[in-house]
Amino acid sequence: MLLTGANFVAVTALVKHVGTGMPAAQAAFLRYVLGLVFLAPMLGPLVRAGIGRAALRLYAWRGLAHALGVICWFYAMTRIPIAEVTAMNYLNPVYVTIGAALVFGERLAARRVLAIVVAFLGVLVILRPGFREVSDGHLAMLFTALFFGASYLMAKRLSERDSAAVVVAMLSVSVTIALAPLAVAVWVTPTLSQVFWLFLVAAFATAGHYTMTLAFRAAPLTVTQPVSFLQLVWAALLGWLVFGESVDGWVIAGGAMIVGAVVFITWREAVLNRRTITPPPDATKL
Repeated sequence: MLLTGANFVAVTALVKHVGTGMPAAQAAFLRYVLGLVFLAPMLGPLVRAGIGRAALRLYAWRGLAHALGVICWFYAMTRIPIAEVTAMNYLNPVYVTIGAALVFGERLAARRVLAIVVAFLGVLVILRPGFREVSDGHLAMLFTALFFGASYLMAKRLSERDSAAVVVAMLSVSVTIALAPLAVAVWVTPTLSQVFWLFLVAAFATAGHYTMTLAFRAAPLTVTQPVSFLQLVWAALLGWLVFGESVDGWVIAGGAMIVGAVVFITWREAVLNRRTITPPPDATKL
């Protein structure tokens, strides 16, 4: 998940660099079309996977949800600062944590509920509705979090059946198909420079989805998702140093609330795990 965060921050920077010169649906489509080149090593596992109808339906639904999320995210990146995009993206793991409890039956202890409440309060601090204008970019990020949350929940279920290579490959194929008609409707001829930067976006995004799927296979969502909050630090520094975006104190405060809640819950989980794993002093040593 640490590698996933680094990859996705690189994606954020590159999409910000491409800017508004291309419609969001087309930019998202080209990112996935160019990303198909990275499927070559995955063709073998994909052919051998023997995906049934039920799994194909789930892959299709995930592709549609992820495609809508990608369009909203590309749009938001051209409208609001990187730090705000990243901070609002924290709604995504919050939705995933709630969904993991509702869909997969993962235990949601009181401290996790408290962390979720604090995270939502942190998002309200970042948005400050009623004290400043909530732009269309912010609204796009709200929908982004919902769509990506649904996508990642389906990825968790699929990762229990198929390898990371198969899950990532099927995501690339299904999202490309879902985005194609939307991209054609708003198509403008891209420049070579735009194609180059979007190819790099595809490279980092594909790597991020692969490492994220590996993390999903290795641990429960309530363990892997908190690590993603570290992206806020890198995103704020990147926006300030590279794009000249001011560091909004409210964004930092809201992000600190989220990160603080996650640090607490992660520490408590570690303490409880040690109590479970460490045998009592009088236990028989084998």
